[in-house]
Amino acid sequence: MNPADLGLPVDVPSTALFTDHYELTMLQAALANGTADRRSVFEVFTRRLPEGRRYGVVGGTGRVLDAVENFRFDGAVLDFLRERAVVDMRTLDWLASYRFSGDIWGYPEGEVYFPGSPLLRVEGSFAECVLLETVVLSILNHDSAIAAAASRMSSAAGERPLIEMGARRTHELAAVAASRAAYVGGFTSTSDLAAGFRYGIPTVGTSAHAFTLLHDSERDAFTAQVASLGSGTTLLVDTYDVAEAVRTAVEVAGTGLGAVRIDSGDLLLVAHRVRQQLDELGAAQTRIVVTSDLDEYAIASLAAAPVDAYGVGTQLVTGSGHPTCSMVYKLVARAASADPKAPLVPVAKKSMGGKASIGGRKWAARRLDAEGVAEAEVVGTGPVPSGLADTQLLVQLVKAGEVVAREPLEAARDRHRAARAGLPLSATQLSRGEAVIPTEYA
Repeated sequence: MNPADLGLPVDVPSTALFTDHYELTMLQAALANGTADRRSVFEVFTRRLPEGRRYGVVGGTGRVLDAVENFRFDGAVLDFLRERAVVDMRTLDWLASYRFSGDIWGYPEGEVYFPGSPLLRVEGSFAECVLLETVVLSILNHDSAIAAAASRMSSAAGERPLIEMGARRTHELAAVAASRAAYVGGFTSTSDLAAGFRYGIPTVGTSAHAFTLLHDSERDAFTAQVASLGSGTTLLVDTYDVAEAVRTAVEVAGTGLGAVRIDSGDLLLVAHRVRQQLDELGAAQTRIVVTSDLDEYAIASLAAAPVDAYGVGTQLVTGSGHPTCSMVYKLVARAASADPKAPLVPVAKKSMGGKASIGGRKWAARRLDAEGVAEAEVVGTGPVPSGLADTQLLVQLVKAGEVVAREPLEAARDRHRAARAGLPLSATQLSRGEAVIPTEYA
């Protein structure tokens, strides 16, 4: 059973301090002047995609829902705020009973997005919504960056499986989130056991160079590994001499050897040589796994090589050069007063330097051409045109404070595969370019 199907795969500690100091000082001032209860709408969006990227991928939505549910100011947290004099006693009393009671709409996890897409819409009082800004952005910016890199890599890999191996290249908790996002983006397994435990992602792994170096000979190491893990294991063959290691591996494990792993050298050349050698030794079904600082470009360059799987670490968990998506969380509408019936007034930042925003509570839909391929991302603030009613992108995630759209991770993974397939073919080109479809405002 997938633990994610249970809702909360593990207990999540309070996320109340995963925020910035000024969120609480804004709250204090709003409580003091009577504006804290004004109905408000905040939206998450990005003004541009990372340079050269054709589309973005929504990652981390499920983690956002967990974070909102667990945004609670318990005794220890309140004591910390009191001791540091972060806010006054009135604000502390208000925080003690904080529970988000509003609504959240958003692009479902795994969906693709473009500049200006209203990825998340948070509605409620100003006080309860403003506190969520930092934790929402920290999750979405990180996970979406990893999911986008994973999507590009999985596209380059085609049907060949990808193993996420980046835990040792990032923060230990970020590694778990990265593995989850990579799975959404198309990776098939992870080396990180914590990710497997928390999210039900398949885990894999056999041995490192240290295991070979521990033994008096490579043959001794291979013999020990096969004796313990069986002939279907993966033997690492580049510690000393690759050709000699492949020969020894087949002698020890037999022609039923599961796979060999290559972690250094000219992977294209070495993979061809190893494939030929394995075939000549009668191990035609033995697979070849390659690792060694791969990114989407290196994976694409190996498309014609006899490679069966890829292991990716550093480049994946750092977003392949783009570790954030530059998403922002902006107030786009607020009521004219604290009266629950007061109409919403669009608000927007007017700024030089490309940081202006567009006011109003937004919807989004994807316009398709006659063949069902996406041709534009349409964003608007008024009524949804009838022709776009069936292709709206936002779904309700939280209703009156209750999560209503939690789903298994597999659902997000499947959604991404379908969303990417619905884009123009140029979306998967690795060459630099603009967003594959334009964003239009209705």
